[in-house]
Amino acid sequence: METAELLEVLSTEGLSLLDDLPPYDSTADVVRMVSALREAGHSPALVSAVLTQSKLRRHATLKFGEFADRMLFTPAGLEQATRLSVAAVHAGRFRSAGLNRVADLGCGIGGDALALAALDIRVTAVERDEVTAAIAAYNLAPWPHATVVHGDAASFVPTEADGVYLDPARRTSSRRLSDPADWSPSLETAFAFADQLPTGVKLAPGMDRALIPAQAEAQWVSVDREVVEVSLWFGALARPGIRRSALLLGKHGSAELAAGEDSTDAPVGALGQYLYEPDGAVIRARLIGDLARDLGASMISDGIAYLSSDTRVDTPFATRFRILDRLPWDERTLKKTLTQRGIGAVEIKKRGADVDPATLRKRLGLKGKGSATVVITRVAGRHCVLIVERDGEIR
Repeated sequence: METAELLEVLSTEGLSLLDDLPPYDSTADVVRMVSALREAGHSPALVSAVLTQSKLRRHATLKFGEFADRMLFTPAGLEQATRLSVAAVHAGRFRSAGLNRVADLGCGIGGDALALAALDIRVTAVERDEVTAAIAAYNLAPWPHATVVHGDAASFVPTEADGVYLDPARRTSSRRLSDPADWSPSLETAFAFADQLPTGVKLAPGMDRALIPAQAEAQWVSVDREVVEVSLWFGALARPGIRRSALLLGKHGSAELAAGEDSTDAPVGALGQYLYEPDGAVIRARLIGDLARDLGASMISDGIAYLSSDTRVDTPFATRFRILDRLPWDERTLKKTLTQRGIGAVEIKKRGADVDPATLRKRLGLKGKGSATVVITRVAGRHCVLIVERDGEIR
Protein backbone atom coordinates (compact mmCIF):
# COMPACT_ATOMS: atom_id res chain seq x y z
CA MET A 1 0.00 0.00 0.00
CA GLU A 2 1.28 3.46 -0.91
CA THR A 3 1.12 6.48 1.41
CA ALA A 4 -1.41 8.22 -0.84
CA GLU A 5 -3.76 5.23 -0.67
CA LEU A 6 -3.49 5.11 3.13
CA LEU A 7 -4.28 8.83 3.36
CA GLU A 8 -7.41 8.29 1.29
CA VAL A 9 -8.62 5.56 3.65
CA LEU A 10 -7.74 7.51 6.81
CA SER A 11 -9.63 10.61 5.71
CA THR A 12 -12.97 11.30 7.36
CA GLU A 13 -14.71 10.58 4.08
CA GLY A 14 -12.74 7.36 3.59
CA LEU A 15 -13.41 5.87 7.02
CA SER A 16 -17.08 6.83 6.86
CA LEU A 17 -17.47 5.26 3.42
CA LEU A 18 -15.62 2.11 4.51
CA ASP A 19 -17.93 1.64 7.49
CA ASP A 20 -21.02 2.21 5.34
CA LEU A 21 -20.13 -0.39 2.72
CA PRO A 22 -21.89 -3.76 2.88
CA PRO A 23 -19.67 -6.75 3.69
CA TYR A 24 -17.39 -7.59 0.78
CA ASP A 25 -18.93 -10.12 -1.60
CA SER A 26 -16.70 -11.68 -4.26
CA THR A 27 -19.76 -12.46 -6.38
CA ALA A 28 -21.05 -8.87 -6.37
CA ASP A 29 -21.00 -6.68 -9.47
CA VAL A 30 -17.89 -4.64 -8.63
CA VAL A 31 -18.15 -2.50 -11.75
CA ARG A 32 -21.68 -1.43 -10.82
CA MET A 33 -20.59 -0.70 -7.24
CA VAL A 34 -17.65 1.43 -8.42
CA SER A 35 -19.94 3.34 -10.78
CA ALA A 36 -22.47 3.98 -8.00
CA LEU A 37 -19.76 5.27 -5.65
CA ARG A 38 -18.33 7.49 -8.38
CA GLU A 39 -21.78 8.88 -9.17
CA ALA A 40 -22.19 9.65 -5.45
CA GLY A 41 -19.25 12.03 -5.79
CA HIS A 42 -16.36 9.94 -4.43
CA SER A 43 -13.03 10.23 -6.24
CA PRO A 44 -11.59 7.24 -8.16
CA ALA A 45 -8.60 7.06 -5.76
CA LEU A 46 -10.86 7.00 -2.71
CA VAL A 47 -13.18 4.35 -4.18
CA SER A 48 -10.25 2.10 -5.09
CA ALA A 49 -8.62 2.44 -1.66
CA VAL A 50 -11.82 1.82 0.27
CA LEU A 51 -12.88 -1.19 -1.79
CA THR A 52 -9.41 -2.68 -1.32
CA GLN A 53 -9.77 -2.28 2.45
CA SER A 54 -13.24 -3.80 2.36
CA LYS A 55 -11.85 -6.86 0.58
CA LEU A 56 -8.95 -7.14 3.05
CA ARG A 57 -11.32 -6.90 6.02
CA ARG A 58 -13.37 -9.76 4.60
CA HIS A 59 -10.29 -11.97 4.26
CA ALA A 60 -9.07 -10.88 7.69
CA THR A 61 -12.07 -12.36 9.49
CA LEU A 62 -10.35 -15.76 9.20
CA LYS A 63 -7.57 -14.42 11.44
CA PHE A 64 -9.22 -11.69 13.49
CA GLY A 65 -12.90 -12.56 13.65
CA GLU A 66 -15.18 -9.64 14.42
CA PHE A 67 -12.17 -7.42 15.25
CA ALA A 68 -11.42 -7.26 11.51
CA ASP A 69 -14.43 -4.98 10.99
CA ARG A 70 -12.69 -2.08 12.71
CA MET A 71 -9.10 -2.72 11.56
CA LEU A 72 -7.05 -1.64 8.57
CA PHE A 73 -4.63 -3.85 6.63
CA THR A 74 -2.02 -4.10 3.94
CA PRO A 75 -1.99 -7.28 1.82
CA ALA A 76 1.50 -8.25 3.05
CA GLY A 77 0.67 -7.27 6.62
CA LEU A 78 -2.44 -9.44 6.67
CA GLU A 79 -0.61 -12.41 5.14
CA GLN A 80 2.13 -12.26 7.79
CA ALA A 81 -0.07 -11.33 10.75
CA THR A 82 -0.50 -13.75 13.64
CA ARG A 83 -4.00 -15.19 13.99
CA LEU A 84 -5.75 -13.62 16.95
CA SER A 85 -6.26 -17.01 18.62
CA VAL A 86 -2.50 -17.63 18.47
CA ALA A 87 -1.64 -14.07 19.46
CA ALA A 88 -3.79 -14.56 22.57
CA VAL A 89 -1.62 -17.57 23.48
CA HIS A 90 1.50 -15.45 23.04
CA ALA A 91 0.06 -12.70 25.22
CA GLY A 92 -0.89 -15.24 27.87
CA ARG A 93 2.78 -16.23 28.15
CA PHE A 94 3.76 -12.70 29.07
CA ARG A 95 0.93 -12.33 31.56
CA SER A 96 1.71 -15.69 33.19
CA ALA A 97 5.34 -14.64 33.53
CA GLY A 98 4.28 -11.41 35.28
CA LEU A 99 5.66 -9.16 32.51
CA ASN A 100 3.66 -5.94 32.27
CA ARG A 101 5.69 -3.89 29.78
CA VAL A 102 6.46 -5.50 26.43
CA ALA A 103 8.32 -4.22 23.38
CA ASP A 104 6.82 -5.75 20.20
CA LEU A 105 9.68 -5.32 17.73
CA GLY A 106 8.56 -5.62 14.12
CA CYS A 107 4.88 -5.38 15.01
CA GLY A 108 3.49 -5.35 11.46
CA ILE A 109 -0.18 -4.34 11.48
CA GLY A 110 -0.30 -4.91 15.25
CA GLY A 111 -1.94 -8.31 15.71
CA ASP A 112 0.24 -9.51 18.59
CA ALA A 113 0.35 -6.03 20.14
CA LEU A 114 -3.46 -5.99 20.08
CA ALA A 115 -3.61 -9.26 22.04
CA LEU A 116 -1.08 -7.98 24.57
CA ALA A 117 -2.93 -4.70 25.04
CA ALA A 118 -6.22 -6.58 25.51
CA LEU A 119 -4.63 -8.19 28.61
CA ASP A 120 -3.78 -4.74 30.00
CA ILE A 121 -0.09 -5.16 29.18
CA ARG A 122 1.67 -1.92 28.28
CA VAL A 123 2.96 -2.33 24.72
CA THR A 124 5.50 -0.41 22.70
CA ALA A 125 5.09 -1.60 19.12
CA VAL A 126 7.95 -0.81 16.73
CA GLU A 127 7.60 -1.00 12.95
CA ARG A 128 10.13 0.06 10.29
CA ASP A 129 7.71 0.57 7.39
CA GLU A 130 5.99 3.95 7.68
CA VAL A 131 2.64 2.93 6.15
CA THR A 132 2.46 -0.27 8.18
CA ALA A 133 3.32 1.65 11.35
CA ALA A 134 0.46 4.07 10.66
CA ILE A 135 -1.95 1.16 10.19
CA ALA A 136 -0.74 -0.44 13.43
CA ALA A 137 -1.35 2.87 15.21
CA TYR A 138 -4.92 2.92 13.89
CA ASN A 139 -5.54 -0.69 14.90
CA LEU A 140 -4.19 -0.09 18.41
CA ALA A 141 -5.92 3.26 18.94
CA PRO A 142 -8.61 1.84 21.30
CA TRP A 143 -5.89 0.88 23.82
CA PRO A 144 -4.27 3.96 25.42
CA HIS A 145 -1.52 1.79 26.92
CA ALA A 146 -0.33 0.73 23.42
CA THR A 147 2.16 2.99 21.65
CA VAL A 148 3.43 2.61 18.09
CA VAL A 149 6.93 3.79 17.18
CA HIS A 150 8.07 4.19 13.58
CA GLY A 151 11.61 2.88 13.75
CA ASP A 152 14.05 0.03 13.19
CA ALA A 153 13.51 -2.87 15.59
CA ALA A 154 17.17 -3.91 15.30
CA SER A 155 18.39 -0.64 16.79
CA PHE A 156 15.54 -0.08 19.26
CA VAL A 157 16.62 -0.06 22.90
CA PRO A 158 13.80 -1.44 25.11
CA THR A 159 14.80 0.52 28.21
CA GLU A 160 11.25 0.62 29.58
CA ALA A 161 10.33 -2.99 28.78
CA ASP A 162 10.57 -6.09 30.94
CA GLY A 163 9.92 -8.43 28.00
CA VAL A 164 10.43 -8.50 24.24
CA TYR A 165 8.46 -10.08 21.39
CA LEU A 166 9.79 -10.30 17.84
CA ASP A 167 8.32 -11.47 14.56
CA PRO A 168 11.20 -11.00 12.09
CA ALA A 169 10.17 -10.13 8.52
CA ARG A 170 11.26 -13.11 6.42
CA ARG A 171 10.35 -11.85 2.96
CA THR A 172 10.57 -8.80 0.74
CA SER A 173 7.71 -7.69 -1.47
CA SER A 174 8.80 -10.22 -4.10
CA ARG A 175 10.55 -13.18 -2.42
CA ARG A 176 11.14 -15.12 0.75
CA LEU A 177 14.46 -14.67 2.54
CA SER A 178 16.09 -17.99 3.40
CA ASP A 179 19.17 -16.60 5.17
CA PRO A 180 18.38 -15.68 8.82
CA ALA A 181 20.97 -12.91 8.56
CA ASP A 182 18.73 -11.18 6.00
CA TRP A 183 15.61 -11.22 8.17
CA SER A 184 14.46 -7.97 9.74
CA PRO A 185 15.56 -8.00 12.47
CA SER A 186 18.07 -10.79 11.90
CA LEU A 187 17.91 -13.96 13.95
CA GLU A 188 21.21 -12.99 15.57
CA THR A 189 19.64 -9.70 16.70
CA ALA A 190 16.59 -11.51 18.06
CA PHE A 191 18.76 -13.88 20.08
CA ALA A 192 20.77 -10.90 21.38
CA PHE A 193 17.57 -9.49 22.88
CA ALA A 194 16.97 -12.91 24.47
CA ASP A 195 20.30 -12.59 26.26
CA GLN A 196 19.02 -9.43 27.96
CA LEU A 197 15.30 -9.89 28.63
CA PRO A 198 12.60 -12.59 28.58
CA THR A 199 11.92 -12.89 24.86
CA GLY A 200 9.56 -14.57 22.43
CA VAL A 201 10.48 -15.03 18.75
CA LYS A 202 7.92 -16.10 16.13
CA LEU A 203 9.40 -18.02 13.18
CA ALA A 204 8.27 -20.14 10.24
CA PRO A 205 7.44 -23.72 11.28
CA GLY A 206 9.95 -25.22 8.86
CA MET A 207 12.95 -23.34 10.25
CA ASP A 208 16.25 -25.18 10.56
CA ARG A 209 16.06 -26.87 13.97
CA ALA A 210 19.83 -26.62 14.29
CA LEU A 211 19.36 -22.88 14.84
CA ILE A 212 17.25 -23.37 17.99
CA PRO A 213 19.33 -22.45 21.07
CA ALA A 214 19.54 -25.13 23.76
CA GLN A 215 18.00 -22.85 26.41
CA ALA A 216 14.90 -22.03 24.34
CA GLU A 217 11.50 -23.66 24.53
CA ALA A 218 10.36 -24.32 20.97
CA GLN A 219 6.59 -24.55 20.50
CA TRP A 220 5.07 -25.50 17.16
CA VAL A 221 1.49 -24.27 16.76
CA SER A 222 -1.18 -25.84 14.57
CA VAL A 223 -4.55 -24.21 13.85
CA ASP A 224 -7.24 -26.46 12.37
CA ARG A 225 -4.56 -28.98 11.30
CA GLU A 226 -2.36 -26.33 9.64
CA VAL A 227 1.04 -25.71 11.24
CA VAL A 228 1.32 -21.92 11.31
CA GLU A 229 4.47 -21.14 13.30
CA VAL A 230 7.15 -22.15 15.73
CA SER A 231 7.76 -19.77 18.62
CA LEU A 232 10.97 -19.74 20.65
CA TRP A 233 10.63 -18.66 24.27
CA PHE A 234 13.50 -17.52 26.50
CA GLY A 235 14.00 -16.66 30.14
CA ALA A 236 10.86 -16.38 32.25
CA LEU A 237 8.75 -17.05 29.14
CA ALA A 238 10.15 -20.58 28.76
CA ARG A 239 8.50 -23.15 31.01
CA PRO A 240 10.75 -25.18 33.32
CA GLY A 241 11.55 -28.65 32.02
CA ILE A 242 9.95 -28.09 28.59
CA ARG A 243 12.03 -27.65 25.46
CA ARG A 244 9.71 -29.11 22.80
CA SER A 245 5.95 -28.72 22.54
CA ALA A 246 3.14 -29.02 20.01
CA LEU A 247 0.08 -26.83 20.60
CA LEU A 248 -3.07 -27.61 18.64
CA LEU A 249 -5.90 -25.08 18.37
CA GLY A 250 -9.21 -25.95 16.77
CA LYS A 251 -12.90 -26.55 17.33
CA HIS A 252 -11.92 -28.95 20.12
CA GLY A 253 -10.32 -26.02 21.98
CA SER A 254 -6.63 -26.42 22.69
CA ALA A 255 -4.44 -29.43 23.35
CA GLU A 256 -0.72 -29.64 23.97
CA LEU A 257 1.93 -32.33 23.86
CA ALA A 258 5.16 -31.27 25.60
CA ALA A 259 8.49 -32.79 26.59
CA GLY A 260 11.95 -31.90 27.81
CA GLU A 261 13.55 -32.99 24.53
CA ASP A 262 12.88 -34.67 21.20
CA SER A 263 11.20 -37.99 21.89
CA THR A 264 12.62 -41.36 20.87
CA ASP A 265 10.61 -43.02 18.12
CA ALA A 266 8.48 -46.01 19.09
CA PRO A 267 9.47 -49.40 17.67
CA VAL A 268 8.18 -50.52 14.29
CA GLY A 269 5.30 -52.95 14.69
CA ALA A 270 2.75 -54.85 12.67
CA LEU A 271 0.11 -52.93 10.74
CA GLY A 272 -3.10 -52.88 12.78
CA GLN A 273 -6.71 -52.00 12.01
CA TYR A 274 -6.14 -48.26 12.42
CA LEU A 275 -3.69 -45.78 10.92
CA TYR A 276 -2.87 -42.59 12.85
CA GLU A 277 -1.50 -39.53 11.04
CA PRO A 278 0.12 -37.21 13.64
CA ASP A 279 -0.64 -33.52 13.40
CA GLY A 280 2.08 -31.55 11.65
CA ALA A 281 2.97 -29.73 14.88
CA VAL A 282 3.65 -33.08 16.59
CA ILE A 283 5.85 -34.12 13.67
CA ARG A 284 7.75 -30.81 13.63
CA ALA A 285 8.29 -30.98 17.39
CA ARG A 286 9.57 -34.56 17.00
CA LEU A 287 7.18 -35.92 19.60
CA ILE A 288 5.86 -38.78 17.46
CA GLY A 289 7.35 -41.38 19.80
CA ASP A 290 5.60 -39.90 22.84
CA LEU A 291 2.31 -39.82 20.94
CA ALA A 292 2.77 -43.44 19.87
CA ARG A 293 3.28 -44.54 23.47
CA ASP A 294 0.22 -42.55 24.58
CA LEU A 295 -1.86 -44.30 21.91
CA GLY A 296 -0.37 -47.73 22.46
CA ALA A 297 0.64 -47.64 18.79
CA SER A 298 3.79 -48.48 16.84
CA MET A 299 5.59 -46.93 13.88
CA ILE A 300 4.69 -48.53 10.55
CA SER A 301 8.26 -48.12 9.27
CA ASP A 302 11.49 -46.42 10.32
CA GLY A 303 11.43 -42.72 9.51
CA ILE A 304 7.77 -42.69 8.45
CA ALA A 305 5.42 -40.45 10.48
CA TYR A 306 2.46 -42.83 10.51
CA LEU A 307 1.40 -44.90 13.52
CA SER A 308 -0.78 -47.98 13.68
CA SER A 309 -2.57 -50.17 16.20
CA ASP A 310 -5.64 -52.35 16.63
CA THR A 311 -6.95 -49.95 19.26
CA ARG A 312 -9.37 -47.14 18.41
CA VAL A 313 -8.24 -44.17 20.52
CA ASP A 314 -9.66 -40.64 20.30
CA THR A 315 -6.90 -38.03 20.22
CA PRO A 316 -6.64 -34.43 19.03
CA PHE A 317 -2.99 -35.03 18.14
CA ALA A 318 -3.61 -37.28 15.13
CA THR A 319 -6.14 -38.04 12.41
CA ARG A 320 -7.38 -41.62 12.65
CA PHE A 321 -8.15 -43.81 9.64
CA ARG A 322 -9.61 -47.31 9.45
CA ILE A 323 -7.56 -49.47 7.10
CA LEU A 324 -9.73 -51.13 4.45
CA ASP A 325 -7.12 -52.72 2.22
CA ARG A 326 -3.38 -53.09 1.74
CA LEU A 327 -1.83 -53.43 -1.73
CA PRO A 328 1.68 -53.56 -3.13
CA TRP A 329 2.62 -50.22 -4.69
CA ASP A 330 1.69 -50.71 -8.31
CA GLU A 331 -0.28 -48.13 -10.25
CA ARG A 332 -2.21 -50.64 -12.38
CA THR A 333 -3.18 -52.69 -9.33
CA LEU A 334 -4.33 -49.55 -7.54
CA LYS A 335 -6.45 -48.42 -10.50
CA LYS A 336 -8.05 -51.84 -10.85
CA THR A 337 -8.88 -52.03 -7.14
CA LEU A 338 -10.36 -48.52 -6.98
CA THR A 339 -12.40 -49.14 -10.14
CA GLN A 340 -13.81 -52.36 -8.67
CA ARG A 341 -14.79 -50.39 -5.56
CA GLY A 342 -16.60 -47.80 -7.69
CA ILE A 343 -14.28 -45.00 -6.59
CA GLY A 344 -14.25 -41.79 -8.61
CA ALA A 345 -12.92 -39.21 -6.15
CA VAL A 346 -9.71 -40.04 -4.34
CA GLU A 347 -7.66 -38.22 -1.70
CA ILE A 348 -4.01 -39.23 -2.09
CA LYS A 349 -1.58 -38.99 0.82
CA LYS A 350 2.07 -39.98 0.65
CA ARG A 351 5.06 -40.34 2.92
CA GLY A 352 8.35 -41.91 1.93
CA ALA A 353 7.22 -42.30 -1.68
CA ASP A 354 8.27 -40.34 -4.77
CA VAL A 355 4.79 -39.70 -6.11
CA ASP A 356 3.03 -36.55 -7.28
CA PRO A 357 -0.59 -36.95 -6.08
CA ALA A 358 -2.06 -34.59 -8.71
CA THR A 359 -0.32 -36.37 -11.58
CA LEU A 360 -1.24 -39.80 -10.23
CA ARG A 361 -4.88 -38.82 -9.76
CA LYS A 362 -5.04 -37.71 -13.39
CA ARG A 363 -3.41 -40.91 -14.65
CA LEU A 364 -5.81 -43.10 -12.66
CA GLY A 365 -8.73 -41.58 -14.57
CA LEU A 366 -11.34 -42.82 -12.09
CA LYS A 367 -15.04 -42.42 -12.97
CA GLY A 368 -16.97 -44.05 -10.13
CA LYS A 369 -19.40 -42.35 -7.77
CA GLY A 370 -17.67 -43.31 -4.52
CA SER A 371 -14.74 -41.68 -2.73
CA ALA A 372 -11.73 -42.99 -0.84
CA THR A 373 -8.44 -42.00 0.74
CA VAL A 374 -5.27 -43.65 -0.54
CA VAL A 375 -2.02 -43.63 1.45
CA ILE A 376 1.18 -44.39 -0.47
CA THR A 377 3.97 -45.07 1.99
CA ARG A 378 6.33 -47.68 3.39
CA VAL A 379 5.29 -50.44 5.76
CA ALA A 380 8.17 -52.29 7.41
CA GLY A 381 10.49 -50.76 4.82
CA ARG A 382 8.49 -51.83 1.75
CA HIS A 383 6.46 -49.51 -0.48
CA CYS A 384 2.76 -50.21 -0.40
CA VAL A 385 -0.68 -48.63 -0.75
CA LEU A 386 -3.25 -48.44 2.01
CA ILE A 387 -6.88 -47.77 1.18
CA VAL A 388 -8.39 -46.14 4.26
CA GLU A 389 -11.39 -44.16 5.48
CA ARG A 390 -11.46 -41.34 8.01
CA ASP A 391 -12.68 -42.48 11.40
CA GLY A 392 -14.03 -39.83 13.77
CA GLU A 393 -11.43 -37.08 13.48
CA ILE A 394 -11.22 -34.61 16.40
CA ARG A 395 -10.70 -31.08 15.05
